[in-house]
Amino acid sequence: MDTEEYIKKFFALMGFDRVEVNVDEDLRKISVVVDDEFFRSQIPTVLQPLEHLLNLALERDDNHSYIIDINYYRRERERLIVELAKAGAKKAKMSKGEVALPPMNSYERRLVHMEIASNPDLKTESVGVGKERHIVITPIAGA
Repeated sequence: MDTEEYIKKFFALMGFDRVEVNVDEDLRKISVVVDDEFFRSQIPTVLQPLEHLLNLALERDDNHSYIIDINYYRRERERLIVELAKAGAKKAKMSKGEVALPPMNSYERRLVHMEIASNPDLKTESVGVGKERHIVITPIAGA
């Protein structure tokens, strides 16, 4: 059974019959669209556990994980994180001071670090521990 069929069967066993799946093996990304109104409201809560379960079930010899996106939630969240990073960068430049962003998971912090890295006048640093870990954007002195 290929990956797409497996995921469709996985969701069918959870009671979701109308599921679209797109697998990109090169990027190791799987996009799943579930046509269920109640499930849509639960995506922020269930995305990480479902991704973990699917990666355990789909584990291959190369041990590379898939990034799972359900109903484009992750794609939209990534877009919002990049916009937040841009706004934080603008604020840090204008105020010439530190700007602390809200707590984020490691993947989201990485997106911010990558976005700000293209700006030579700013630097980023992850601070805090656990669920309070966040990024501080700081202007580089003399830049």
